[in-house]
Amino acid sequence: MPFQKQKLKTMKIFYSILLLSLLSISTIAQNDSTSNWKRSGDFSVNFNQINFSNWAAGGDNSVSGVILFNFEALYEKDKNSWKNNIKLGYGIQSIKDDLQKTEDKIDLSSMYGRSIHKYWDISVLAEFKTQFADGFDSDNDSVAISGFMAPGYISIGPGFNYKPTDYFSVYMSPATAQWVIVNNQRLADEGAFGVEAAEYDDAGNIITPGKNVKFQFGANVKVQFKKDIAKNVNLETTLSLFSDYLHNPQNIIINWDVILDMSINSWLSAKLTTNLIYDDNITINDSEGNPMGPRTQFKEMFGLGLAWKF
Repeated sequence: MPFQKQKLKTMKIFYSILLLSLLSISTIAQNDSTSNWKRSGDFSVNFNQINFSNWAAGGDNSVSGVILFNFEALYEKDKNSWKNNIKLGYGIQSIKDDLQKTEDKIDLSSMYGRSIHKYWDISVLAEFKTQFADGFDSDNDSVAISGFMAPGYISIGPGFNYKPTDYFSVYMSPATAQWVIVNNQRLADEGAFGVEAAEYDDAGNIITPGKNVKFQFGANVKVQFKKDIAKNVNLETTLSLFSDYLHNPQNIIINWDVILDMSINSWLSAKLTTNLIYDDNITINDSEGNPMGPRTQFKEMFGLGLAWKF
């Protein structure tokens, strides 16, 4: 993708997240202390820049940046609760005129609960996950391998939520419906992200286009922990496990996020984030583009920069 076009799209995404952050902060600032709503969140911007001039050992000038936005709104009254989360992230790295993503996520969730015991709720959880922009193979930056709603994940299911403390909970659903969406026909024809691939004749012409949606139905478990584990150090981790009754239920789909937030002062923080994914519907290719099958995916990111908690 041309550098200037990708740069323009990147700035639009950056300003969109910034505007949403400011609107959320403004809303919280106007909260009535007697309201049944509790709102909190954080916004951080991390930058890294390297510049060389007559450097004998060599190297390429580079600039990178990551913006992260987390927002939570919790409503509690009598036996009813309604918890909503927004997690957004976008990061880029520019080396010469080569622009690559380092982070890209849209993660929304909403859970309604009705208390039936001191530690137990009957709950309904709805989730939506996708990304902002196209993703490209580093070895072939002209062909997108992912994009907005390619994939996209929408799920909803009833279950039970066990929350013995305010910093730990386990949600369990035996009947969660999930839709995997691939809103890119070329990727759908290839069968990307587990959708049904296109059918071809002997001449290589498409007889039946690939499906854009795959339906899954199964058991879902979501474990959440968020707590200050030391002074100015907060650990947040979310582990999601899903077993699709309709396709290889023994192959558990895993998504595990960890955020370690270390506050230096009211404006500066260091943040370590990791994401582990295993999904047997996703095929990983080798460096030459040959499919290797499902693999454990892992990403780690460390940043130091400006932070605003609210």
